[in-house]
Amino acid sequence: MRPGSRWSTALLVAGSVVAAGAFAWPLLAPALPADAQAAAPWAALALAPLTALVAVLAVDGAFRSAKTLALLGTLTAVAAAVRVAGTGVGGVEVVFVLLILAGRAFGARFGFLLGVLAIGLSSTITGGFGPWTPFQMFACGWVGAGAGLLPRRVRSGVAEIAMLAAYGVVASYAFGLVMNLWFWPFAIGSGTGISYEPGAPLGRNLASFALYSLTTSTITWDTLRAVTTVAGLAVFGRAALAALRRVRLPHARRVMAKRAE
Repeated sequence: MRPGSRWSTALLVAGSVVAAGAFAWPLLAPALPADAQAAAPWAALALAPLTALVAVLAVDGAFRSAKTLALLGTLTAVAAAVRVAGTGVGGVEVVFVLLILAGRAFGARFGFLLGVLAIGLSSTITGGFGPWTPFQMFACGWVGAGAGLLPRRVRSGVAEIAMLAAYGVVASYAFGLVMNLWFWPFAIGSGTGISYEPGAPLGRNLASFALYSLTTSTITWDTLRAVTTVAGLAVFGRAALAALRRVRLPHARRVMAKRAE
């Protein structure tokens, strides 16, 4: 790995750690729900430039070829269109199928960039920007990046799609959990069994959060997201991966070969 690429990867990891702290602030800072609600837009505003910075850092020298940028732009447009088409259908995130397949074919950094840019573009098209948007950008970026980090030795058709489908299930539920976490303190009132309790022991708040997620999204939105992701990968996965790999980028080929050794 070239020194510039190594620094780029380290900064991407550092940016993701900071973003993870922004997601997990209810477990790190004992804030009152009313204070949390007032602070949420400011937290999102702070996360937005970090998202842009991390995206820029991901585009190092290996990503600046015309072919790479053209492919990234094309897939971003497709992913945004797919997401816009699915807007309003509770829990359905068909775009996860494309993020997982692109991350698998082109690597973690490409998958991360695609997730970030797809959310940014689709939000621009629909006018759906809000405090949640930077969080969605990072969360979808992580979905694409995670697919690029899966074992490379699994390359036989059925086994590979099965692995991607299993990852899709995990990613679907994890996406729901992290998107719940940052706004949970002010999503409901205090004094219930699923409420955030400022200053409570970590274990108690984790239990409350788990119950909150289970009752509000895990068995409904997140499960539908997991089912549609698995179905999409099962139906389109092998053909789409073959098509993507036919246009595999030179830097991605080198990375995949090294990881397969």
